[in-house]
Amino acid sequence: MKYVVLLGDRDPSSLTHRELDAAIRLLPANVRASWVSTDAAGQARISEADGLWVVPGSPYRDDAAVYAAITSARTSGQPFLGTCAGFQYAVVEFARNVAGIADADHAETAPDGKSLVVRRLACSLVGQERIVTALPGTRMHAICGGEPFKGFHWCNFGFSPEYVERLSSHGLTIGARADDAGVEAIELASHPFFMATLFQPQIGSMDGRPLHPVIQAVAAAVVVTGSAQAGHRV
Repeated sequence: MKYVVLLGDRDPSSLTHRELDAAIRLLPANVRASWVSTDAAGQARISEADGLWVVPGSPYRDDAAVYAAITSARTSGQPFLGTCAGFQYAVVEFARNVAGIADADHAETAPDGKSLVVRRLACSLVGQERIVTALPGTRMHAICGGEPFKGFHWCNFGFSPEYVERLSSHGLTIGARADDAGVEAIELASHPFFMATLFQPQIGSMDGRPLHPVIQAVAAAVVVTGSAQAGHRV
């Protein structure tokens, strides 16, 4: 049995969190997942899980714990999925620790920051759908195909366009875009599975829809490359 940590601060009143609960019930029989709150992350052996999913809900109770977990997944090869805020925090983490932007920050938590690699979107995408297109040659394209698809959003922040080229030059791959929402997915080609999406792929799980291909893909990666050993569970 493989184990995935959903790192985030679960709020039962949140539609997107209830959709997450439904999605993890649809995972393959050999993969299970459960929530770990960010303020309990220090007591949890997240790095020993077979996979990590940083879920929506920023700002988190413990932002530092989230960034640390993303760094660990990126550097260790632990399969990683970040969605919505998880996407945003993955961008910041990469900017700080790979692209050399030491003061990179997120406009939600540091509105006066000098290097805001995540900025407020021109228009709110809370409860909105956008047409997302995976880019040829990317893992996202291999997973979702070349046909545009609808992506559900619940966010006000996204990847700052002025930093896309710099982060790309350091190895961050842009996996998908939306015409009026910018970068929709990022990935690392050198990593066994490291992907983050601005859209929320779990939406529709409560209606009984099949798991989104992105969630199926990370579950498959967990089975193949998960590194946790028996007896070492969060």
